Amino acid sequence: MLDKVVKGGALRQLRRIAQQEDLNFLLTNRIPRVALTRWMGRLSKVESPWLTGAALAVWRLFTDLDLSDAKPQRWRSLHQVFTRELVAGARRIDPDPLRLCSPCDAIVGACGRADSDLLLQAKGMRYSMRELFGPSQDSAPFEGGSYATLRLTSAMYHRFHAPAACRLEHVSYLSGDTWNVNPIALARVERLFCRNERAVLRLRLSDGTPLALVPVAAVLVASIRLHALDVRLHLRWPGPNEMPCDAAYTRGQEMGWFEHGSTILVFAPPGFALAPGIVPGARLRMGQALLQRVSSNGHRTTAT
Repeated sequence: MLDKVVKGGALRQLRRIAQQEDLNFLLTNRIPRVALTRWMGRLSKVESPWLTGAALAVWRLFTDLDLSDAKPQRWRSLHQVFTRELVAGARRIDPDPLRLCSPCDAIVGACGRADSDLLLQAKGMRYSMRELFGPSQDSAPFEGGSYATLRLTSAMYHRFHAPAACRLEHVSYLSGDTWNVNPIALARVERLFCRNERAVLRLRLSDGTPLALVPVAAVLVASIRLHALDVRLHLRWPGPNEMPCDAAYTRGQEMGWFEHGSTILVFAPPGFALAPGIVPGARLRMGQALLQRVSSNGHRTTAT
């Protein structure tokens, strides 16, 4: 018992040290980010039970990694852990057709009304929705709507899913940097989401309502996989950067995955508001209500 108490105290102390802002920022950003990300991508795919086991042991020192709901239970590589599937029924999909589900497991960051040049990144830090979407994509349909920042930690399930029955109509890929996307970096790096590698996914609901998901890559990630395109978007992707597509998804159906933790920004047009309980710091599981339709007077509409 004493041994467990001592180990638990040492572990908490180690995590506190890692969360010191200056040290965390130095270790995760003042490094050759792109080169390290490429190296990590190669290392994670090395198939070695011994190496994977050792890496998981270190990983658990710094995170609350829980693999109990994962489909496989034996791991050949870290890549397999990062991109793991879940056992059937591990996530409940909110059935209300007037709600949009969270596309991923996440911690909610900045969220609220979407104003084109005033999206909140962190306290005192703002960025432009137009710059985030890039020169080829029109962000105007989401002006005055709602947005939510969903941060996936390294220990979370990394696949993302359709927030409702919809069609994926276009993907725009924007290469960029690989800053860390944790709260410490968001409070220090201006326009971080607009600097990092990302993809803009344009969706449309069955009634014609537009939606957008913007997966943003980060240090040690920089790789996004989409089933609809059957390609891996990464820092050395040769193009094309504009990819029209026509892929139908059911509510909660898997769309793709990151190869580590990162962020997904969700945008809905006017007529949507944050669902109850969606506030910065809230922890979500894929399938939980994220946004909901509201009437012109701001009240929640009801299904007919």
